[in-house]
Amino acid sequence: QVEESAINLWNWAVTKHTGSVINDEQRAKLRYVACRLVCLCEGSDPPEGTIRRQILMSMKTGKGWIDIGKAELADEFLEIAMSSIEKLYAKLLKRSDGEANAHVHKADVEKDLFKVLSYQAESVFAQGDFQKAVMCVQRCKDMLMRLSKETCYLSILCYNFGVETYEWKKYEQSSFWLSQSYEIGKMDVKYSTGKEMQAKVLRLLATAYLEWDCNLYLDKALKAINLANEESLHPAGCFLKVKILLKSGASDEDVNAAVAEFLHHEVSLDFCLSTAKLLLGNGRESVGFDFLKSVAERFESSPDLGKITLLHIEFLLQKKRELLAKQKIEEIIIGHYTGKQLLPETLNQLHIVLWDRAAKNYEAKSYSEALQWYNYSVSFYTPGQIDQNLAKLQRNMASCYLHLKQQDKAKEAVKEAERCDPNSIFTQFSVYKIAVLENNTDKAVEAVIAMGKLAEKPSQREDKVLVDGNTGTNLLSLAAQIALENEQQVVAIKALEYLSERSQDCQQVFAALKCLVRLTLSKVMAESEERDKDIDSMLTYLTLAHKRLAEPFTEENLTGDRRILEAHWFRKVAWNLAVQFQNCPEKMRDFFVLSFKLSQFCPSDKAVLIAQKTCLLMAAAIDLEMGRQQVTASEQMELLTQALQHLQACKEIWKVLKLTGDFAKDPTDTLLLLYEFEARAKLNDPTLNNFMESVWEQSQIEIKTLEIIASLAMESPARYPVLCKKALESALNLHRKQAAVDAVRFSKCLHSLVNLSLPSGITDLDACVLQEVWGYFEDALSIVCSTDAYPEMEILWLMTRAWNTGILQYSIGKYKEAEQWCGLGMRFLSHLGSLKKSYE
Repeated sequence: QVEESAINLWNWAVTKHTGSVINDEQRAKLRYVACRLVCLCEGSDPPEGTIRRQILMSMKTGKGWIDIGKAELADEFLEIAMSSIEKLYAKLLKRSDGEANAHVHKADVEKDLFKVLSYQAESVFAQGDFQKAVMCVQRCKDMLMRLSKETCYLSILCYNFGVETYEWKKYEQSSFWLSQSYEIGKMDVKYSTGKEMQAKVLRLLATAYLEWDCNLYLDKALKAINLANEESLHPAGCFLKVKILLKSGASDEDVNAAVAEFLHHEVSLDFCLSTAKLLLGNGRESVGFDFLKSVAERFESSPDLGKITLLHIEFLLQKKRELLAKQKIEEIIIGHYTGKQLLPETLNQLHIVLWDRAAKNYEAKSYSEALQWYNYSVSFYTPGQIDQNLAKLQRNMASCYLHLKQQDKAKEAVKEAERCDPNSIFTQFSVYKIAVLENNTDKAVEAVIAMGKLAEKPSQREDKVLVDGNTGTNLLSLAAQIALENEQQVVAIKALEYLSERSQDCQQVFAALKCLVRLTLSKVMAESEERDKDIDSMLTYLTLAHKRLAEPFTEENLTGDRRILEAHWFRKVAWNLAVQFQNCPEKMRDFFVLSFKLSQFCPSDKAVLIAQKTCLLMAAAIDLEMGRQQVTASEQMELLTQALQHLQACKEIWKVLKLTGDFAKDPTDTLLLLYEFEARAKLNDPTLNNFMESVWEQSQIEIKTLEIIASLAMESPARYPVLCKKALESALNLHRKQAAVDAVRFSKCLHSLVNLSLPSGITDLDACVLQEVWGYFEDALSIVCSTDAYPEMEILWLMTRAWNTGILQYSIGKYKEAEQWCGLGMRFLSHLGSLKKSYE
């Protein structure tokens, strides 16, 4: 039952594979299973039919694995097949009754044995076992006397082995297999592969000898190719013979004889051209050029005749025979206008040859010669023709004319290029060069603008090469260089601006920006009429530098060290410009901010941190100063908010900077405090009181700082009388603690405090307020009594305020208080100097 199922499975696999339901690998696996099952069902003495079936199934299973590239799986089944063949032969001999029958039985099993051996040869060959493959093939070869019909099969098998080993570059093995293929093919003419196949084997054998060792096996290669040509003359054989003769250093006569064989056959023009290239490429000029003439005569009526002439021209040029080449070209030009035009493909190839020759002369600075070759190319275009290649040709000619100082001719060539292809960046570059040489600034700027626009969008051009951003920006860079060499700064600046905006090469961008900065700086320093515009341009350039430095970069595009150097250069420029524009606060601030931003790409060493701190402090100071000017409320708010942002950043930097050394005498802390107080106060910041709490707690705060805080607290739009009063009181306390009181500063501070606490003309004052103010007067009197330095006008003012306060109290019926305040005023009277008599 198992055996029957296995046979059914086998048959199913055969039918399904025929119907393409399963692939080769699936069929091999199914055969494997079926064959395995059949083998398992084998008895101790199977009948002849079972053995024959097992031989067939084992062979086909093994072959199936070989065909799908799994030769190692085939060996087991091929061994089973071999063993089964031996069993069959033994069984047949056992029942035979004479020698004649034995020969019949032997012939019966030899067919299967031949197949199994050939499959085993394939298997071991695939597994790289050359010796075993040779043994298997030799056994098959020995059987060919009795199995002559297998001659073709075995010959082709050896040929296939030869092809594969040749492809693997195992030339020794390849030559062996190909020799075997040829020898087996000769064994029986009736069943051989045929003369064409034999010749094909010998041609590959000759090639294998050449590849194996050209010097050592040259004679064998020549013998093989001669045999091949005797078997069946083929152009490939003739070509190979010529190649071998050339390598052997044969005489021109021998080579000529081999070449002559070509002309006895119908060979393609391309084949002839390949032979001509081989001859001329190996220095056989006489034979090669004679052969070309013969080929030209043979294909005289062919539309491809131009290919022969073109090859002739190419080799004449290679051999430095330019005059002959030019004659041939002039003949083609005449033919072009007399009905003998080249095919488009051949004409294109000729243009390439002409342009290549022109380019070589251009590089050698032989501009007149280059023009002659370009003119040959121009000859094939009709007047008025519009073609991108013609535009390129005219541009190249224009370059030659410029080198020859023939500016008018160059201009005409560029006009022609512009007519053919105005939307080419190369055409616009040519227009630009002429405009610069003519000092036509407007035309040059127009060309630069056109180049800039064309550089933005990559396009497919006439030479099928993608004109990418790099090509465009490199042309803009060259344009700037040309303008500078011709002292046309306006044009150079325009080219450099486009370059810096569009180039993806960081180093190119920074070089362009540096050049722009230097050019514009000279104009700024000269204080020209367009100075404001130039300053704005400087801001634009530095902003672009910052933008480019902030972009992600690779070490290949911009190294880390280079980036730092560029950042230092631009930050220093921004700093110096900020210092230059002290009379223009807004520009000054912008340059300081830019210097700070650029410095962020530099290592945070002490010098850089100090520069950053200074930039931000200056920017904040300028914002505050501009906020004090006549500006709208919204503008003032924007300036104050901006100042506060600068101050916050500055505080962070200052924290780090203070860790690097002793900054005891540095006023930064004070400036930060005053600037931040002013900004918050004028912005009506709800957190101002919290901010001031930390200030009141400071033990080292200076009197002047407190006085400034007091002043700022009441400076419009800020109005914080409580904070002002507290600051003034703190300042007075510090004044009192001084070893020698500064009477002048004390008087001013007290003046402000009295003015704040005792507004003029107000009668309804709280007793507590009057009591507090009384104390201020007492403080002043104590200082007045202790020093002669108290300003007399301040004493007079205190006396007047005290007297007037008494009068106000009298007017509302507070006579006691009136007497006290008037009496206080009288106490100050005695300390007046020259004014005393006037007030007594």
